Amino acid sequence: MNKQQSISNNPVENPEKWVDLYGDYLYRYALYRVYEATVAEDLVQETFLAALRSFKNFQYRSSIKTWLTGILKHKIIDHFRKKAKEQQIDDIEPNINKLDDLFTKNGQWKIKPANWNADPQKLYDQKEFIKILHKCLSELPGRQASAFILREIVGEKTKEICKILDISTTNCWVLLHRARMYLRRCLEIKWFTNEDVRESK
Repeated sequence: MNKQQSISNNPVENPEKWVDLYGDYLYRYALYRVYEATVAEDLVQETFLAALRSFKNFQYRSSIKTWLTGILKHKIIDHFRKKAKEQQIDDIEPNINKLDDLFTKNGQWKIKPANWNADPQKLYDQKEFIKILHKCLSELPGRQASAFILREIVGEKTKEICKILDISTTNCWVLLHRARMYLRRCLEIKWFTNEDVRESK
């Protein structure tokens, strides 16, 4: 039996079966990271096309699922890189009014963030929480949202984020800091109940 016959008899290795086997998983993976359904769909489609073009070079050092996920991750990073080029050079400031509403002139919290008792990983697995998180992310300026997603969800290092978004390390830190502050307050207002948080002392 030649390699082509072996592949055709193995649904996992048959490209014609990839959409059925991995489509839903890859779509969820992309959606959690780009939080736009149409973008997620496009990225998954691009992933399958890229995989088909390069399958002849697949070395079987990982599972097909892992390999496809790796391709998708690169597509997601490319998406943020392209998005950054389309945005303003520096959009740190557009959200400044929203953030200033949270602080006094001396830089102190007007209302201190509560101490969260909830497990972030368990929350992230909850569909309703994901919807609220994406809603809060959509309220951030583009680069703030992109920096946060690349760092906290995609798992990129600061150095790589700076390359992807074409920003300095200092700008990256500012973007992440502001994004985290706003998201924390937004989630407290829109998601956490009194059972999930306790007042800061």
